[in-house]
Amino acid sequence: MPLAESPQWRRKATDFFSTSSFKLKQAGQSAGDNLADVAGKVGSVVKSRWAVFQEARQQQQQRPPGETVQERFITAAASTGLLFRKGISETKEKVAVGKVKVEEAAKKTADKSKTILNNIERWQKGVASTDVFGVPIEATVQREQSGKAVPLMLVRCADYLVISGLNNEYLFKSEGDRKVLQQLVSLYNEDSGASLPEGVSPIDVGALVKCYLASIPEPLTTFALYDELRDARVSIPDLRNILKKLPNVNYMTLEFVTALLLRVSRKSSLNKMDSGSLAVEFAPLIMWRQGDASTDLRNHLKFTLKPPPKIVDTTSNTTAWDLLDEDDEDASSQIPLDDASPPDYSSIEVIQCLIEHHNAIFTDANETVWR
Repeated sequence: MPLAESPQWRRKATDFFSTSSFKLKQAGQSAGDNLADVAGKVGSVVKSRWAVFQEARQQQQQRPPGETVQERFITAAASTGLLFRKGISETKEKVAVGKVKVEEAAKKTADKSKTILNNIERWQKGVASTDVFGVPIEATVQREQSGKAVPLMLVRCADYLVISGLNNEYLFKSEGDRKVLQQLVSLYNEDSGASLPEGVSPIDVGALVKCYLASIPEPLTTFALYDELRDARVSIPDLRNILKKLPNVNYMTLEFVTALLLRVSRKSSLNKMDSGSLAVEFAPLIMWRQGDASTDLRNHLKFTLKPPPKIVDTTSNTTAWDLLDEDDEDASSQIPLDDASPPDYSSIEVIQCLIEHHNAIFTDANETVWR
């Protein structure tokens, strides 16, 4: 004879599953749409347990002797309660983790937005204030009003190298000290006509020249003349005529830089830097195609001047062009061994020709003379 269920057990069963369903619904809502599946899974378990309980009522005679509805319900309720508590716990944990991730993402977004706005503001101020690095070369020369068509920083560096740096091995190839370069950039952004600090290494001065050329928005040869110069790379008359199309500041600065490189190449027996080696180092900094923002050497030089990420203060006197470069790429050498962009051999040939035949090409410029 089937065992009768007491009203007390029926009431407890109904209350238990009703309460569980309500709590699961609350958990799903608090967890959000992306976490509601946790509560849904637990709810499915609850429903299955209730189905077991209902089946027990209809199949009393098939149960082993001594097993009562109450005992079967207790077993089902106990295991269901365990799964329910586990599901709620997992839901809370996911909600907590999700909240932390949302807060972190919001903070990063806010910080990045603040940095971008600050970068734009600093860049705008840099063009109109004292910054040299990252500013169009014409703006720098116009602001300095020195009577020279060449940025004063380049003049200071060239004077120093001609007097005391031409014999240094691998000049313009060896990397400078990153901290020293950052200090020199700050120095010339505050005062473009400042003298170099006493005792500075010629290697650091050479690296500073390269960093400056890497920082300006448009190459000295301009984007417009890239194709013409590439096609005329071995013709002295053609190069001479094409370069006359350059703005005066670009023309005079290009003449100045290649005159310096010519002086360096004449000491190649000591410094191991002939015209070919110098062209390899300077071609990516003097001549590149518009839209080619991924030249490895330029990116490396920009990275060299970036302050360490952990101590960057966007309110400090960080260079404008430095801040505008948001990429955090690293570089272990000037020419990465893996996945490097292929060298632009055409531009290398052009720059080598400008060095070797400097005086024949820049006939309209006053010959650069150092003290």
